[in-house]
Amino acid sequence: MQLLFWLFVGHLIADYPLQTDFIAKGKSRRMEPQVVPWYYILLAHAATHGAAVSLATGSTVLGAAEIACHFIIDWLKCERVTNIHVDQFLHLLCKVIWCLCVSN
Repeated sequence: MQLLFWLFVGHLIADYPLQTDFIAKGKSRRMEPQVVPWYYILLAHAATHGAAVSLATGSTVLGAAEIACHFIIDWLKCERVTNIHVDQFLHLLCKVIWCLCVSN
């Protein structure tokens, strides 16, 4: 439970205070003008989450998995395939999965 707590806290920190307005808007290909390509910004945001997972779990493999999952989940939200509620549920579900991976 302690690991899950820290994964959730890491998610909240990376998704809210560390996600600046520039990142929140720039990670979507729908936003204009694009000073930096949207996929660079989305990848940087996802990598912040990956770093938090890697620090909490001690696993660079899980950190890399988080980067991939976070990128896809946020891309789906930016494309309006999902909404904020589905987005956050999927992110937190990933954290539960990472905990299960570490415990096995």
